[in-house]
Amino acid sequence: MEANVRWAAITAIAPIAFGSTYYVTSHTLPADHPFYGGVLRALPAGLLLLLIARQLPKGSWWWRSLVLGALNFGAFFTLIYITAQLLPTSIASTTMATSSVMLMLLAWPLLAERPQILSVIGAVVGISGVAVMLLGEGSGIDYRGVLASLAAMTLTSLGAILTKRWSPDVNILALTSWQLIYGGLIILPVAIAVEGAPPALTPERLAGYGYVTVVATALGFTLWFNGLKRLNAATVGLIGLLNPVSGVVLGVLLASEPFGPKQIAGVTLVIVGILLGQPIARRLILGERPQAPATSQAPAVSGRVA
Repeated sequence: MEANVRWAAITAIAPIAFGSTYYVTSHTLPADHPFYGGVLRALPAGLLLLLIARQLPKGSWWWRSLVLGALNFGAFFTLIYITAQLLPTSIASTTMATSSVMLMLLAWPLLAERPQILSVIGAVVGISGVAVMLLGEGSGIDYRGVLASLAAMTLTSLGAILTKRWSPDVNILALTSWQLIYGGLIILPVAIAVEGAPPALTPERLAGYGYVTVVATALGFTLWFNGLKRLNAATVGLIGLLNPVSGVVLGVLLASEPFGPKQIAGVTLVIVGILLGQPIARRLILGERPQAPATSQAPAVSGRVA
């Protein structure tokens, strides 16, 4: 199997895991502790990865990890926790799909990755799928949740681009651990000041926190950042459209959320959009020649994403 296709398949595990967090958060974790929710997701995952990587940041990576931890995890986890409590699982996950466009737009000026025509078409098709799934749901939408979701998408997209720009030669496990630890430490004083004591850890909550920590965070973000390192940002952004597909499927299977013709049409458009943006589609449709891996094209910067 071609290397880019293999890495695209591996990277796809990440947004599937991310999409599952909406159901787990809204059905197993306390709604009144969003800041502790971020702390209990980020810090344990970061410490777990640090034990595996056994590598501390050096030089400029002390402050770079702080910036990336704030963007990718500190603000993001808090906002996405709030989103999951305010919106249905399917809607919460689909609003995050607009990160595919944001990643594409930011990659142009910051990484010199000019959007390819099929990637743009794929993004339009994928976002159209999101719109189809959201169509007619306005009466049930808490727009505070929508705003929180859009803010989370914008911050994490910027964090993903900076991660890719700054870390062509950095160990991904170590880098992910540094960001997670910084992100958790950023949220911790806010959690103490706003929410007081941490939530009681019942068996159900321990299972929920364990899942989002190990699967959706430690594993998910390691795979996501690996994908960003090896693929261009537009390709990874489109793969991220699997996030809403995962959210919709879990919402239907586990929470009895509706799944009718518009959901089927929306999911189909999302999948078509993802496929259109992959390098193999550009070669089959436009006759492009294979390009060198993204790591060899990374901009020369001193001194990571997902």
